[in-house]
Amino acid sequence: MPSFHDLLAHVPWRAAFDARSLARAQAYADERRVGLDSLGERQVLAHCRSSQERLYRQNILLMGDTVNATCTCPVAYNCKHCAAVLLHLESLAPPEEDARSAPPATPPQAGAPQPCLALGSHPHTYYDARSRRMLTQPQHRAGLSFRYGERQVHGPERRVGLQVSTLRRQPQAEQALRETLLGLGFRPALRQSGALPKDSAEMFELPGDADWQAFVQRDLPGLREAGWRIDIRPGFQFDLSTVENWYAHLDEAPQHDWFDLELGIIVEGRRISLLPVLLRLIRRYPELLAPAQLQRHPDDEPLRLQLDVTGVEGRPLQVALPFGRLKPVLATLGELYLREQIEGDALRLAAPDAARLAALDGLALDWQGGERQRDFARRLREFQARPVAAPEGLQANLRPYQLQGLRWMQTLRELKVGGILADDMGLGKTLQTLAHLLGEKQAGRLARPALVIVPTSLIPNWQDEAARFAPSLRVLSLHGPQRRKLLPRIDDHDLLLSTYALLPRDADVLAGRAFSVLVLDEAQYIKNPASKAFQAVVRLQAEQRLCLSGTPLENHLGELWSLFTFLMPGWLGDAKRFARDYRTPIERHGDALRLAHLNGRIRPFVLRRRKEQVASELPPKTEIVHWVELSDAQRDLYETVRLAMDRKIREEIDRKGLARSRIVILDALLKLRQVCCDLRLAEPGAATAARGNAEPAGKLGSLMRLLGEMLAEGRRVLLFSQFTSMLALIEEELQRRDIGYVLLTGSTRDRREPVERFQRGEVPVFLISLKAGGVGLNLTAADSVIHYDPWWNPAAENQATDRAYRIGQDKPVFVYKLIARGTVEEKIQALQRDKAALAASILEGKNEGDWQLRDEDIDALLAPLPRA
Repeated sequence: MPSFHDLLAHVPWRAAFDARSLARAQAYADERRVGLDSLGERQVLAHCRSSQERLYRQNILLMGDTVNATCTCPVAYNCKHCAAVLLHLESLAPPEEDARSAPPATPPQAGAPQPCLALGSHPHTYYDARSRRMLTQPQHRAGLSFRYGERQVHGPERRVGLQVSTLRRQPQAEQALRETLLGLGFRPALRQSGALPKDSAEMFELPGDADWQAFVQRDLPGLREAGWRIDIRPGFQFDLSTVENWYAHLDEAPQHDWFDLELGIIVEGRRISLLPVLLRLIRRYPELLAPAQLQRHPDDEPLRLQLDVTGVEGRPLQVALPFGRLKPVLATLGELYLREQIEGDALRLAAPDAARLAALDGLALDWQGGERQRDFARRLREFQARPVAAPEGLQANLRPYQLQGLRWMQTLRELKVGGILADDMGLGKTLQTLAHLLGEKQAGRLARPALVIVPTSLIPNWQDEAARFAPSLRVLSLHGPQRRKLLPRIDDHDLLLSTYALLPRDADVLAGRAFSVLVLDEAQYIKNPASKAFQAVVRLQAEQRLCLSGTPLENHLGELWSLFTFLMPGWLGDAKRFARDYRTPIERHGDALRLAHLNGRIRPFVLRRRKEQVASELPPKTEIVHWVELSDAQRDLYETVRLAMDRKIREEIDRKGLARSRIVILDALLKLRQVCCDLRLAEPGAATAARGNAEPAGKLGSLMRLLGEMLAEGRRVLLFSQFTSMLALIEEELQRRDIGYVLLTGSTRDRREPVERFQRGEVPVFLISLKAGGVGLNLTAADSVIHYDPWWNPAAENQATDRAYRIGQDKPVFVYKLIARGTVEEKIQALQRDKAALAASILEGKNEGDWQLRDEDIDALLAPLPRA
């Protein structure tokens, strides 16, 4: 019977290939890139490595005097790889002289054994006594047998009765083949397994999955080259196909508000989306999305995946993908974690999510479409490399980080997205914004004015800084009872100033206009979506929207949702969906994966710099807890109030639950805090007893002793309290001691006068209510800050401290917190750390723990005083 080699000699197969393909094929054959998988009379199955070391498989049939040659490469038919196989076959000796071809035609007794290796897997299910569960663990086996002609045997040769088998085996040759397997790391399998039929071969195994995968990828092709028959059984988990390339396809909506992303690989010449496969994987192993977990896998460690398509033999294709390529993919596609299913092979993302595509740039993907989204991601990622100079006419030298902020705002404007400048207080957010607006004017983009919304107390600050740093900007303040008369003059100005208090009244007029830039200063003022301020600002129209806030997140994630709903409406979904996808998992369950995903989405649109990062010229800041002992009268009243409020709160929680008892809890804490500050705040009848020449007791007395020491050292002091009534009591003591001071509260009409007096050094003490003086003041003449009464939002205290600790400060700053030992104030200080953890986890990408108020927190806040 003629062999394939004989028939090929009479077929003019070269006519099916062009000259260039034949030349490349000859080079492949000479470089020994071809391997034979099986050789029949008219069919050969082979494989060929390309110049890029990609492995393609060939199926060649001889049909009369023609050749039908197919390949898994993109060309698919009569390609250079098929020609290389045919050239390789022509170079071989006739089959009967080559042990790597078909079984020899001579009697089997004279031939060497041909090694046959069967590979199989089996899901072994067993009961685990430790976990008390049924577990499944895959078992893998390699079965070695030997083929002599038409007969296939395995194991050592045995006598049958008094007769000896007529098959003349070659034990030394068989043992050499066993040694080949042992040299590749195999060991005889001592336990039975369903991976291969019982008594079908000598069973071998490898230590672990990584060893099996390495064997299939590294050693198995060499065994085929050496003439081993390889029988891969259905379900063998390491029957891996070669990944020929990676691709990404982007399809953008006509209105540019969303795009579809398909990310996949090319196997056997076919495009296969990875997204459905990865979604199933993440559902089973959600920890794969956690950055810390991902980093534990070396980049060269492969992850085995079963694809949703079958190969030429009808088996599901499997591939091994290195973690080095999967890490940026999984980090970018955290959206998968939120999806119950994917429609088709693509993932639909909101337009701003294009910022996350930048992480895929290092993967050498074959990109198709989506030039706009990719450019968006690149420019947002590389904004720091953009050349930018301070605009002409700016009366300030911008520090490097301030120039970076200017670049960032300019980039956001070009990309038509909003952002939050979340620098620490004192780093010059107002100056950076004025530089941006001045640059917009010089570029001719302020044909429509810019509108800045500020707290009422900051109107003078913006007026002063605009006149100082950008005098060419024409500023109009829409403030005061005469503002209605100013509305017709809006178009004659570059910058309009309005307030959160007045905006709802003017919203109908302003909403009918389009502004060039809309800026919210101290943007946390719109953190409540039910507020009139929020409802008014979302009605306004602008080409660019910006938020300025050192504390965009004070209490909970809903505040962040409010800001981004103003900046990019709809991007984070509605409030209900945001609560389902982020607030509940993060705030109640400490879900690190959802937190990481939210961080990844918002990070490109939040620019956050801390003082210690960018203002190295600032002197040190020292925080000191100054412990205070309650007076005997305060202790008695504290316990009386505590017992009464504890009973009231417990009853309220029993009726409504903890979440709906907020008002009663806050009222109880308020009363206890007032007792800690001074008896007269909680019990007006105690006022008369406290008057006179007697030295005040409790915290007020401790404050006066501390102030006396400070003023004796020539210190300049800012003293903050949340209670204006407490500031009034402190005023009395300062007047009694003839200590000069100035006062700033919400009722102060002229804010400039007390600030200027303190800055000029006329008085050593500045009394400030936390709400009125927490923002918009530059008080670098101070070197000491006292917080008389704590509250559990540390952001408010930090803002107040930053009135002194800001750019321009050249003295070390000391911050004192007066805490009544053993009281609710001490418990509040501990809760402050949890609130700070929430802000850090979102704004700085840190992954902190749970911070919600819990039942045990209520127990701690209402705990009795320790015995004196």
